[in-house]
Amino acid sequence: MASHEVKPNVEWPAAPTITEWLQDKPIETWRNGFENDGYLIVEDLLTEKEVKIYQDLTSKMLSGEIDTSRHRHDLGNASERKKEDVENICQIMWPSLYVDNLDQGPLHMRTQAVANIIIGEDAVFDFDMFLSKAPHTNTETPWHQDESYWGDVEDTRSASFWMAVDDAFKDNGCMWFVPGSHRRGLCDHRFVKDGCHVRTCDINDGEVKVAGEIRAGSVTIHHGRTLHYTRGNTTDKPRRAYVTAYRPRKMVDAFRQRGFDHGEKGIKGNTQFV
Repeated sequence: MASHEVKPNVEWPAAPTITEWLQDKPIETWRNGFENDGYLIVEDLLTEKEVKIYQDLTSKMLSGEIDTSRHRHDLGNASERKKEDVENICQIMWPSLYVDNLDQGPLHMRTQAVANIIIGEDAVFDFDMFLSKAPHTNTETPWHQDESYWGDVEDTRSASFWMAVDDAFKDNGCMWFVPGSHRRGLCDHRFVKDGCHVRTCDINDGEVKVAGEIRAGSVTIHHGRTLHYTRGNTTDKPRRAYVTAYRPRKMVDAFRQRGFDHGEKGIKGNTQFV
């Protein structure tokens, strides 16, 4: 039986319209950079005031004040926990389902606009998730391509936006990319360990690897076939990230028809908000 909860609400401050926000942006540079490299960095997607709202909400999700337990996992469960009561890598799927108006905030609105620019006007929202590497958990996310999780796809266009909730740098687990790897096709992937659904693949030692160090409120964006990785967090502070993902509408519809919804039905089916 579904549980009943009062759904928290977020009030967003006044912000420019998307048309206004895009006026001074380097749209062609974004489009060409993503096409050529398979990844992109957009600095200061959010204002400092907006970032603080996401920091507050994600802190409440981590603490349990906002209950996200229906689809909260430890992505680092291939390794023994560094801290008994803290996930090595906390993953919360569909955070926007737990807070009213969260998906109407500046992150979703602006990443949607950029997705339409870099992969096409038919790009629509697919899912979101929250990721956290707590201080001194020191657990890497191994090299992989996101498409390895999706099964067969007819249209490979995709864009995943990784927004830094905290400043992200090498020692706390910023994103790393292999430029141009999205043009090679899908690599052979394997599970990192039996009983763990995290996948990985081999890359050449001589690969050019680029670190996407960004401030809180900035985003990295990558294609579903772009090789990427993050180090573990060895610092005294958290490294949190909020991800929004976009694909062509036809592909999202096809995924839903075959029941692939990133756990959305499970969350909605187990909880009725009042």
